[in-house]
Amino acid sequence: MRIRLLAVGTRMPRWVTNGYEEYVKRLPAELSLELVELNLGHRGKNADTARAIAREGDDMLAAIGKGDRVVALDVKGKAWSTEQLATQLEVWQMDGRNISLLVGGPDGLDSRALALAEQRWSLSPLTLPHPLVRVLLAEQLYRAWTITKGHPYHK
Repeated sequence: MRIRLLAVGTRMPRWVTNGYEEYVKRLPAELSLELVELNLGHRGKNADTARAIAREGDDMLAAIGKGDRVVALDVKGKAWSTEQLATQLEVWQMDGRNISLLVGGPDGLDSRALALAEQRWSLSPLTLPHPLVRVLLAEQLYRAWTITKGHPYHK
């Protein structure tokens, strides 16, 4: 199964890239995690935020794989414990489809992307910096995989 992390934002700090890549390299070949960075819509003084979100949405919709299960990262989504994520991971693997995880920009996901989502997942009720979300997602997917395999990492 391939999981594609579709994330708005480019040019992350080195610590983000290093942290993300550390967990990606630990995942087995049968559970690959691929990052697809999408351009951030223009923001600034007098910028049209709705237009920026729509542009990000256009890019995100174009990047979703045909037939993928779409999971939106959304503060209003369902919070899962790590054990529940491990169960979700097994369900996703049994489903046989690839996964597109959607992470929006600073103003959230485009409504069209949210409408496509089969699931909405909340990492936390806290506001997290988007770069940190990449590292957190990669680590939690690795941890969930270790649970499904009985690996001691989770203990």
